[in-house]
Amino acid sequence: MDNKLKDHKQIGQELELFFTHDIAPGAPFWLPKGMVVFKELEKYIRKLTEKTGYLETSTPIMVKSEIFKESGHWEKFGEHNMYNLQLSDEADDSKPVGYTLKPMNCPESTILYSFRPRSYRELPLRLSEIGRLHRREKSGEVNGLLRVRQITMDDAHIYATEDQIFNEVSNILDMMISFYKSFGFEYEFRLATRPETRAGSDENWDKAELALEKVLKEKKIMAGDKKGDGAFYGPKIDVHIKDSQEREWQLATVQLDFHQPEAFKLEYISEKGDKLRPVMIHRAIFGSFERFIAILTEHFQGAFPTWLSPVQVLIIPIADRHQGYAQKVLEQLKSSNIRVEIDKRAETMQAKIRDAQTQKIPYMIIVGDREEKEDKIAVRTRTGQDLGALPIQEFIDKINHEIESKS
Repeated sequence: MDNKLKDHKQIGQELELFFTHDIAPGAPFWLPKGMVVFKELEKYIRKLTEKTGYLETSTPIMVKSEIFKESGHWEKFGEHNMYNLQLSDEADDSKPVGYTLKPMNCPESTILYSFRPRSYRELPLRLSEIGRLHRREKSGEVNGLLRVRQITMDDAHIYATEDQIFNEVSNILDMMISFYKSFGFEYEFRLATRPETRAGSDENWDKAELALEKVLKEKKIMAGDKKGDGAFYGPKIDVHIKDSQEREWQLATVQLDFHQPEAFKLEYISEKGDKLRPVMIHRAIFGSFERFIAILTEHFQGAFPTWLSPVQVLIIPIADRHQGYAQKVLEQLKSSNIRVEIDKRAETMQAKIRDAQTQKIPYMIIVGDREEKEDKIAVRTRTGQDLGALPIQEFIDKINHEIESKS
């Protein structure tokens, strides 16, 4: 990393976004400003999933360990990569039962699907979940938000017929492209094929790999090859992005799974009345909230786009007599859902401007005698650009357009 650039841990503390503490290794403490960033991303992904026909769900954080043995995750990742407990469901402790803090959502998603009999008319069934996961990462591998033990995933599982695979995977790739373009990331797709140790028949692996290859070919997407890097239950298409420092990260993924529907005996009733197996498609857009926020923080060096900035506007009164007008401006901006504060400190105007720039606040509004008399505001950006005196509503329209378009 360039010596002038800061890592996300330093920026997170300086901007009061998040920090880590020895009391909870591998799990961040989110400060109020950091939660604004977190919630805005959460709002964005929820809007995107609702628009594309997903139904939001939630599954328990702690479940009986047996579900991961059925899914194959226990054998693949081993009990040492999970947080496991022995708890008694009886009055005495003579019959302890194994429980696990879930490290992934997919096995629990199959329980949602199995809640009642399913018809072909319900497919594709798109179930999303923003869920908290726990993975037992080694202490030497834990690193700020990039590698954590407590993870928030924007997960989804689609249950579909084999004929619906193409459209579902194609739509997911479109969603990924739209999402990563909105942050200005360079991205590329890579196809990860069957690993040496895997679950399921070669016939199903052949079908799954051919299905993903067909989508990439039809959409004219040039995908790199990650031979042998598929999930143990199926092949996948991963998205790799480059940040502003030309570093590469693997984030989004879409995975095609014939194994878990078989392992959990999932069924739907076909048009002819037959019981058939659905296909399960796994997808994540962020990868994890924590890792994505770490990458975003370093990518923008804390100067988040306006829509994502914890404080979008800081009002700076030139003197105490301008506090009343500053409050009027604040109320107008707040009524338009703009995140705005007033700097009421007994500091010089230039000191307040410098501090606002250090805090990476997108816009500063200066108010004095002239602005109050003309019912206007003097606007400056964090990069030092002077936008001059603007009517309040004109500025509100400008910033709201910027927020809504995520520009």
